[in-house]
Amino acid sequence: MKAQKSRNLIGSIIGFIIAFFILCPFFLVIINSAKTSADIVISPISLPKNWGQMLANFKGVINNDNFSYWSSFRSSLIITVVSLVLLTLFSSMAAWVLSRHHKEGWSNFIFMMFVAAMVIPFQVVMLPILTVFKNIGNFTGIQMLSSYKGVVFAYLGFGGSMSIFVLHGFIKGIPKELEEAAWIDGCSPEGTFFRIIMPLLRPVQMTVLILNGLWIWNDYLLPSIMLGLNGKIKTLPIAVSSFVGSYVKQWDLILSAAFLAMIPIVLLFLIAQKQIIQGMVDGAIK
Repeated sequence: MKAQKSRNLIGSIIGFIIAFFILCPFFLVIINSAKTSADIVISPISLPKNWGQMLANFKGVINNDNFSYWSSFRSSLIITVVSLVLLTLFSSMAAWVLSRHHKEGWSNFIFMMFVAAMVIPFQVVMLPILTVFKNIGNFTGIQMLSSYKGVVFAYLGFGGSMSIFVLHGFIKGIPKELEEAAWIDGCSPEGTFFRIIMPLLRPVQMTVLILNGLWIWNDYLLPSIMLGLNGKIKTLPIAVSSFVGSYVKQWDLILSAAFLAMIPIVLLFLIAQKQIIQGMVDGAIK
């Protein structure tokens, strides 16, 4: 009994230490969003003297012509929403087909390719992808670089592996008799998927949406490569970099802009955290 309590105590201490280091950057962003740039440089870890400075910093960010907050917010929203809708739909369809043919060699091969793609770092392919997308644009006449469709298409490719992996495990736990009953009633394969399978996938789809949403909303590297730092389309992470110059760094505006960019996705995560955990568990067990 004492040994169990000791293990629980040690586990709690370790968990507290890990949580502290994870939340520390978020805490620093919050407190420094309520300071002037000079105060941040002098004492970055102290509490702000005047929390009202946070509102002034927010106004400075929103009204700054170089930042273009609302334009960047709209671009991030468009890219995130369109990518998530298409990613969830296509991943669900692919996972359904692969799971229902898992006994066939081609299905297992394709699924293992998706799993293998999960471990490939983006940095390995970020330069070749520019060449590929440029060649696609030259061949088809469809502008892929510096456009919404190019970024969305890239997110479909890089986010599909994890999404299919999670959905595949969940679909394997759905009784195939449900689909067979629908086929007997004359339902087409498309109708079976959208009427029977899709409603059952909502818990795990929420997990896929949130995990990919966190990544896409906060991503800086892929949009900076696909859109450029000085392009017409800027996401919020790219726009934040406009406050960083060669000689001057506006830390009060940088951290305030980062805080504003975090608020929507943090609220979404807090609202849907139960669905995330449940979806991950269901996808892993089933």
